[in-house]
Formats: sequence, C-alpha cells, structure tokens
Amino acid sequence: MSKLVTIYGGSGFVGRYITRRMANEGWRVRVAVRRPNEAMHVKTYGVVGQVEPVFCNVRDDASVALAMQGADAVVNCVGVLNELGKNGFDAVQADGAARVARIAAAQGIDRLVHISAIGADAASDSDYARTKAAGEAAVLEHMPNAVILRPSVIFGTEDQFFNRFAGMTRLGPVLPLVGAETLFQPVYVDDVAKAAVKGALGEAEPGIYELGGPEAKSFRALMSQMLAVIHRRRIVIGLPFWVARIMAGVLDIAKFVSFQLFPNNILTRDQVRNLRRDNVVSEGAKGFAELGIEPATLESVLPEYLWKFRPAGQYDDIQNSARNLRI
Repeated sequence: MSKLVTIYGGSGFVGRYITRRMANEGWRVRVAVRRPNEAMHVKTYGVVGQVEPVFCNVRDDASVALAMQGADAVVNCVGVLNELGKNGFDAVQADGAARVARIAAAQGIDRLVHISAIGADAASDSDYARTKAAGEAAVLEHMPNAVILRPSVIFGTEDQFFNRFAGMTRLGPVLPLVGAETLFQPVYVDDVAKAAVKGALGEAEPGIYELGGPEAKSFRALMSQMLAVIHRRRIVIGLPFWVARIMAGVLDIAKFVSFQLFPNNILTRDQVRNLRRDNVVSEGAKGFAELGIEPATLESVLPEYLWKFRPAGQYDDIQNSARNLRI
C-alpha cells in the first residue's frame, strides 16, 4: 500500500502545491482543513481516492490526532496573517504548531515538515513573528528531527501580495506603500512546495531552512517591476511609518468596535511592525542550495498570472502591437 501524508492546511495557497506534488510522488494525501466542503478541488490532484479532504481544527487535540492517524509523514502549513475570532496568532501559530508536533511524536511519526516564516523571532514586538518563533520552538521540542521552512514573501497565481497591489492599481494613479524601502526576497510558491516534499520524503536533513528567491529587492522596486508587467504607470508613494501606525490603529479600532464584522484585511498595527524589518535570508542560513533546488525568478512567473491586471487584459500586447502597424 502507498504511504500516507497528512497535510494540515493542504488546500490553502502553499498547501495545495504541496498536496499536488505529494500526490505526484504516489503518496495518498489526507488534506486536513476546517471546511472540507470548500477543499474539494484538491481531489483532482490525484487519481480517484488518492487525495481526500478531512475535517480538522488545529485548536483541537482530537481532530488533529484523528486526521494524523496512520500517517507516515506530516506537513503543517497552517498560519494566519490577520487574527480573526478564535484563530489568533497564539492559538494557531504557537499552540497549533505545538499540538501537531506533540501528537505526531505521540503517534510515532518520524517526519514532520513545518512551514514558518523568515523573521520568526521570540523577542520581536510583532505578535506574528513572535508566535512563529514559539511554534518553531515547540516543534523542535517534540520533534527534534523536524524540517522547518522559513520562506520570505511567497508569490504565485493565488498570492495575496502581487495580486493585491496589482488590483489596487485599478483604483487610481497613486500606489501607497508602507515600508517602501524594506527589503524582500520573494520566493515562488512551487519552490516552497518542492522543499516541503523533500522534507516529507526524508530527502532533506533536519533543521531550519530559510527560503528566498534569487534576488532581494525593496518593496518599491518590486512594485515597479509589477507595474512594468501589468503595463500601468502609477506614482509609488512611500508612507511614513508614523502615518501608517495611525491608519492601522484606526482600522484596528474599527475591527474591535464592530466585533470583527469589519475584519481589517487592509493594514494592522502588527503588520506595520513587521514592515519595518527586512524580510530576506540570513547570512549563513541553510536554504535552497542545501536542498538542491534552483528557485524561480520573478521575471519567469509574474507575467503568467498578472496579465489580467493589464488595461486590456490578455489582449494588451495585441493592442500595443496594433498601434505600431502602418496602414
């Protein structure tokens, strides 16, 4: 019988790529998610019955254990960018990660891959970064041989980074940025999936790997590159951090007084704190080179999915070419 992997959060942005690759490796894949009925798309990643979404909440011991039962390897992709309801940073990224690792150890599972983030820091003033570090520490406490991946900002067809800002260019001539000079090292989502699969297959040495793309660029430079891809001219304005703190504070208050009916997916105070720090691979850190993976460039991927934000969408290049015709 083929081996079984349980992927927590396996229908999300990163998880779906890992799910597809594990299915291609011939493994049975159990995709543990809070809403299995919204994860039916993963069933198409393998043959009939190979990939199955199942209910699980990482805040609950029983559902985590049941989803893991009989697995040969575990991958935890669960994380949150913005706290909402009971799914706060501590509950998901610290306690949830600890729960998955503790139960994996109790069930005698040898391989655990945990998706963290560059910038994880137990001493950080950012709750996001602090809980990422707490999750890593808990994973290593229970599973010392785990593979921990720390990606920089992840890009790909379904990303919430380039898609979000490309969408903003439709709203007006100005593109405001918080942390315009902060450095990022964007990494392609499928390259992160390749690294996770190596960990699940036992082809990666245990430890922490920081994953960044071939180039580190400022936020401003990344947006300029995006604008070139979508054929739009916009004035990129860097907002001072003191202005960003005021804006984020007002939005966070609106979230609180509305009892989270307004979820504040725009800008939070915690995100402002994170944007003050560069998000690049640390000097001397293990990364793609040690995994034998050559990361994809932005130039080779962005045009594949950002074309829809061009003024004429898929016909933009044709229109521009037609303007040069001589009649």
